[in-house]
Parts: sequence; C-alpha cells; structure tokens
Amino acid sequence: MWYCDSAPGHPFHGPYHDTEYGFPTSDETILFERLAMEIMQAGLSWILILKKRENLNAAFSSFDVDKVAAFTDKDVARLLNDDGIIRNRLKIAAIIENAKRIQAMRTSHDGFANWIASHHPLAKQDWVKVFKKTFKFTGGEITGEFLMSTGYLPGVHRPDCPIFDKIATEKPPWMTVDASIYDA
Repeated sequence: MWYCDSAPGHPFHGPYHDTEYGFPTSDETILFERLAMEIMQAGLSWILILKKRENLNAAFSSFDVDKVAAFTDKDVARLLNDDGIIRNRLKIAAIIENAKRIQAMRTSHDGFANWIASHHPLAKQDWVKVFKKTFKFTGGEITGEFLMSTGYLPGVHRPDCPIFDKIATEKPPWMTVDASIYDA
C-alpha cells in the first residue's frame, strides 16, 4: 500500500505527505531533522514520530546542528528523562554525533546538502554503504527513507498522486538522472 492511499486527510500523515515527503531540500536544519526523525523511527511507527515531532524539535533545539553538536552529558540526561520524545540512549547519541559530522561537512563539502549531492546518483545499496560509513545509526531503512523523503531516491508517491506532479515541478535529484541507476 502506498502512503498516498492512507495519508491524505490524516491530521499527521496528511500534511507531511502533501508538503514534505519527497520534496527536495538543501536546508541543513530540515535535512538534519529528517535524518534524526528517521533514526528515532527505527523499530517504531512513523505516526509516533510525527506525533512527537514538536517535542523532538523542542528537545533538540529545533535541530540546529551547532546547538545539538554542543550537547553535553547533561543534555543527554535531560533527553533521557523527556517523556515527550523517544528515550533511547543509542538514538540520542547518534543524533548528537551526526550533528558533529554534519558540522565537518561544512569544511569538506560546504555543507550537508552538498555532501549528499556529491554522491548523487547512487543506487540505494550504495547510498546505504556511504551513510553507514559516514553516520551513526543509519542502516538500509533509515537511509532509504531519508533519501526518498528528501528527493534523492524514487518511490515516495504514486505517479497518479497529485503530490507527485508538485514534486516533479521542483525536479528532485532522482528525476534528473537515468532511472536505471535505481534498478542496480
């Protein structure tokens, strides 16, 4: 079943489906939030993450990379006691460490978005290798969903979904290359 079949009209899934999922972005904060949300979702339902999104943003300083990278053990303790978020030590540690790695990308690639773009296009299994080498807590599902949600991999919306056409006007990266790369 496609997300397009169940999301429209839903109070949490609907807005995400209609305005974010699959739309390309180069905004570092949005990319970082999306990666963190995918990490938090591992083993859980997406609706839980969407319901906790506001709390996650508050707990993680609106996903400001510099602020999260500066989190200390005191912040980790605060997060582990925050019942408004997913209180998983490994996920929290990964998000903090990934913020530091994104900071480093400012020097190496002039930012997270450029780092992603420098690896495009890749088949999903190759993206997974790159992400696992670069970030903490990023396996196949997390990497694939992150890249689909940000326009780097196809498969987000059915071709007959009205949102598919809206996304197409923004020319997401996956639409700019020969689609056979994704069949590899």
